[in-house]
Amino acid sequence: MEPVKISVYGIVGNSLCVLAKDGEKVYKKIREALEKGKKVELSFLNVRLLSPAFLNAAIGKLYGDFSEEKIKNSLFLCNISAEDRELVKRVVKMAKIYHKDPEVLAKAIKELLKE
Repeated sequence: MEPVKISVYGIVGNSLCVLAKDGEKVYKKIREALEKGKKVELSFLNVRLLSPAFLNAAIGKLYGDFSEEKIKNSLFLCNISAEDRELVKRVVKMAKIYHKDPEVLAKAIKELLKE
C-alpha cells in the first residue's frame, strides 16, 4: 500500500512551523489517514524552523488517539534534519508520558515551577 504523502510546508504555507494552531492542521491530516488504516509519509521539505509547540500539536497529540505501536508502524518522517528529528524524539517522549498519566506530568511541572 502506497503511503499518504503529507507536506508540512504545503499545509502550513511557509517554512516557519512554530504555532500550535498550524501543528493542529497537520495533526488532523495525519489522524485522518491513520484512522483509515493508511501509512503516512510526513515530509518536512522546505521547513526551516520547528518548535516544540508545533510538533506537540502535530505529532505528540497522536499519542492520545493511537497506540505507540500504531504510530511507530504507520508514521514516517522524511526530509527532516538530524537536529529536528531529535526535537521530534523529545516531544514524542514527553507526549507518551503525558498521555500515559496527564495528572502526574502536570503535578511534576507544578513542582518544578515552585522551585
